Amino acid sequence: MKDKTAELFDLIIAGGGMAGSTLAHALLQAKPDLKLAIIEQQQEQVSSVSFDSRSIALAAASVDLLRQWGLWQQLEKHACAIETINVSDRGHFGKTRLTAQEYQQDALGYVLEVEHLGAVLSDKLTGKNGLTRFAPATISEITPQQQQQNIQLSDGRQLACKLLVIAEGGLSASRTLAGFNTAEKPYQQHAVIANLALSQDHQHTAWERFTEHGPIALLPLSGKRYSLVYTVADEMVHQVMQLDDAAFTTHIQQAFGYRAGVFSTAGKRACYPLSLRLSTDVVRHRVALLGNSLHSVHPIAGQGFNLAMRDIAELVTQITAAPSDIGGYAMLRCYQQARQRDIAVVSTATDALVRLFSNKSRTFALARNTGLLAMTLCDELKRPLAEQAMGYRS
Repeated sequence: MKDKTAELFDLIIAGGGMAGSTLAHALLQAKPDLKLAIIEQQQEQVSSVSFDSRSIALAAASVDLLRQWGLWQQLEKHACAIETINVSDRGHFGKTRLTAQEYQQDALGYVLEVEHLGAVLSDKLTGKNGLTRFAPATISEITPQQQQQNIQLSDGRQLACKLLVIAEGGLSASRTLAGFNTAEKPYQQHAVIANLALSQDHQHTAWERFTEHGPIALLPLSGKRYSLVYTVADEMVHQVMQLDDAAFTTHIQQAFGYRAGVFSTAGKRACYPLSLRLSTDVVRHRVALLGNSLHSVHPIAGQGFNLAMRDIAELVTQITAAPSDIGGYAMLRCYQQARQRDIAVVSTATDALVRLFSNKSRTFALARNTGLLAMTLCDELKRPLAEQAMGYRS
């Protein structure tokens, strides 16, 4: 039975972060007559960009989507292009190099501070017709009905929607309330993230270097800076986080080497545990998962947010094509079928990379270095890696 006291929406998005807000913007652009709501745990805040701002890697295909949704025009001036990607295994002979020029592209991808995307999305959504924001608010109960989902907020307010989209991140509580299960594979690793200042220009070059301590990724930022993602074993993370800034900078320089130049200073550090976490279902009755609520992968290949962008694009396509019932079985089945293969391919490939480059066996070292060398010598072997980096292969 429908709750007559509940405010009814076409679609409710649980989670107003980058993925949820991008979805809201893209949907209202495609179907301005939709009645949407966002439920967000935090009061909206637009932070200013600083040296320590966190970044996301955007594949070329994701930039195409941002351009299609009218967002890239305001973001492009803040983004740093990746024109070259160097992949190597320190202490071994294997290495390969990808360039935008050899694939007739302006860039293989871009790096963007999250504050810029947040500010543009906030500007686009503030005062938007058809959009209601509940924040700060959390979902305390989800009750499925045949034609809708009934939702109770923690303050007692009652809402209802034809479709609930959960985009709360990897530790989503609403995902559990909606009856989804997840499969998780811990890597016994942490990612240490920070920004590094360089003594010279990075020439729009990104690096993925596999070291004895773990993979080190460097993504170019504006102002002679790199965004660092350093993967370390669980037993090392406390030691690394306890280093002072100068000692940490020296540690990264020694671990990485000097191929990317001289690191002069390191900014504020943060760390988080790494695992492969996948929901066993993409959809349930009138509920769809999106972004890290659906898939959390290792950052080794920079695919996390790009996977979310493809989730958003597919969901927008299916909702736009739905005749009337946007949360119906047929629509959700199409979304699930469209996303399953892409997620499986990326998560499997990323997991294999982690295990291949984290294994210290000489046999594994020979195999991965032979593979890197083969890609250098044979363009047909290298092309799939380049297409995956640009987001044009799934």
